[in-house]
Amino acid sequence: MYYAILSEDVNDSLSKRHSVRPAHLERLNQLADQKRLLVAGPHPAIDSPDPGEAGFSGSLVIAEFDSLAQAEAWASADPYVAAGVYANVRVKPFKRVL
Repeated sequence: MYYAILSEDVNDSLSKRHSVRPAHLERLNQLADQKRLLVAGPHPAIDSPDPGEAGFSGSLVIAEFDSLAQAEAWASADPYVAAGVYANVRVKPFKRVL
């Protein structure tokens, strides 16, 4: 089943994001290689595809896991969590229709 991982950044998270981005992307690429990743990306803090110094307000990952508990465990092990990028992370079941 798919699960949506909705994360909200702390204020002024851009430098923290940059510091661990390679490790964060490596985990996402592993999901993609396993054909389990539906979509992943950040939410720009302003209405722009390149927010520059405004940074990001959070992220969305939708990926396939065997259970909610597995998705929550994967989300809690994200390098962005360890680096303090995220103030809040929620994991919810997601039903793909289109």
